[in-house]
Amino acid sequence: MQKNNFPKLHNATWPGVVGKGPDSEPPISFDKMLEMTAAAEVNGNKFDGVDLGLLDPHINIDSSDDEIKRLADKIAGYGLNVGSLVAPIWGGPTLGSDDDRKTFVEMVRKACHFGKILREHGVRQYGVIRIDSASSPEEWSKDPVNNTKLIVQTFRAACDVANDYDEKLAAEGEICWGGMHSWKTMVETLEAVDRPNIGFQADMSHTLLYLLGYNAPEHRILPKDYDWSDRSVLEAGLKTVTDALRPWTIDFHVAQNDGTVHGTGSHDKTGRHCLATDPNGKLDVAKDAGYWLRDQNGNLTKAFEHICWDGCMFDNEVMLKQQTWNDILAKLVEVRNLHGWS
Repeated sequence: MQKNNFPKLHNATWPGVVGKGPDSEPPISFDKMLEMTAAAEVNGNKFDGVDLGLLDPHINIDSSDDEIKRLADKIAGYGLNVGSLVAPIWGGPTLGSDDDRKTFVEMVRKACHFGKILREHGVRQYGVIRIDSASSPEEWSKDPVNNTKLIVQTFRAACDVANDYDEKLAAEGEICWGGMHSWKTMVETLEAVDRPNIGFQADMSHTLLYLLGYNAPEHRILPKDYDWSDRSVLEAGLKTVTDALRPWTIDFHVAQNDGTVHGTGSHDKTGRHCLATDPNGKLDVAKDAGYWLRDQNGNLTKAFEHICWDGCMFDNEVMLKQQTWNDILAKLVEVRNLHGWS
């Protein structure tokens, strides 16, 4: 029995690609990710859709309109919708050359076009285009003032392009992206971009690390010798970060984290996505999702129509078990029961 029917519950397809490849495990195919998402079921609840990484080898960003429509037909054939899309901007770092920045904006344009065809098809009725700075905190820290200006300039150009497609951009808060690597730098970057169609993508695994000051010790909130058994300190820290970033939040990933960093393949170390059932997880996932889904007074923000589970960098052995996806779906249902609406 479903208590609420919003927000819609999505699985991410890109964990089949991110952290995989020649220097790690082989990617898991797009069809397999769809199959396992569609097969998940918990007490009559199913996934409503998928968020797509427009990444090789899953999806060719240069697909023709007919190829995009065929992809839409395939996804719809599994009874799934499409939500947010990840623009493949890493070949055009914001802190690279002028040409790199042009490439970044062009990749956002291609992602917006992809989204437009999916919308026209009918398989996509909500969601955003996800971006990041595609540059490291180390690169950013060489000249914080001018490097922030370059990120802002690039994001503004991307916002202008997205606006032509009636799309919103969500900048992902993750400690491995320069200018976005702490909760304070993230707010400063968004404020400086100052465009109505940019916001924040909160991922519970990544935002937990904001409290620990990885890559930005000066913005650490939890004490260095923090005792994780004292929830009151953690809750105060979560409140600080969510009060600062919630007004910007337009896309949301439910996730668990054990308080450590992790990277596989070519993916930089960032929040360790733990399984929904991981006993070492530091978050009370369903309860703590409420810091993002409710305002300071406890009222639902209804700022986005779907939530997504991002299970990056799990081992293939784990990802190819159907129980993994059933457990994840169960956690998303728990979040929706607590913080959803009809």
